[in-house]
Amino acid sequence: MHEKTIDVPTADGAMETFITHPERGGPFPPVIVYMDIWGVRDQLRDIARRIGCVGYVAVLPNLYYRIGGESFDYRNPDGTTTSLKALPEAEQQKLQDYRTHLSDAMVVADTGALMDFLAGEEAVKDGPAGSVGYCMGGRHVLRVAGAFPETFQASASLHPTRLVGDAPDAPFRDAPKVRGDYYSGFGELDHYTPPEVIAEVEAAFAGQLADYEQIVHAGAAHGYAIADRDVYDPQAACRDWERIFAMYDRVLRA
Repeated sequence: MHEKTIDVPTADGAMETFITHPERGGPFPPVIVYMDIWGVRDQLRDIARRIGCVGYVAVLPNLYYRIGGESFDYRNPDGTTTSLKALPEAEQQKLQDYRTHLSDAMVVADTGALMDFLAGEEAVKDGPAGSVGYCMGGRHVLRVAGAFPETFQASASLHPTRLVGDAPDAPFRDAPKVRGDYYSGFGELDHYTPPEVIAEVEAAFAGQLADYEQIVHAGAAHGYAIADRDVYDPQAACRDWERIFAMYDRVLRA
């Protein structure tokens, strides 16, 4: 595997970005990995490697670059990553301040800059791109798929947050703009996506041009898809990967 960490130029500065892909057989379709609230860290680099090693250029941008690019990694005594609600209130607020600094519009703009950069990379194949995002990154996947429908044709949103609302620009309203295949993985116990939210997202995609699929994983909590999390559900995560890799193969390799 080839790996590198480079600075991608954007309108707001240099965005540190981790890129990995196989040594042989390129060029490869690009897949963008959208980080969760915890920022870029080894857990997400390993996810990028998992995607890259089966024949993709996996790209992990540090979307916190405007405020220093910090990442967060709090551990329980057993070595697992602590969930947000288990942290002291001051630490929760620090994380929320990072999250709220990063607007959906910033992510869309950063993605445009990233795709312009990747167009000049020898390892990157022309054609549609894929994505996968976790937590706030799951919401960003939807935003980006709506903003660049001809580019992002294989999108995966896992335990996403803040999809539904009364605002005219609430993320779920982007569903009619999306093209290609779109997969959502939800946790049955995820407080960010109770049944009524999942139903509204599904209804937003119903009858639209995107080929939408979702799974609600029984007993899974928010954050279930990230290895080393205290709520990690390996069976649910593997069910997601089964659908995601089949989607990438179907759409990006066609």
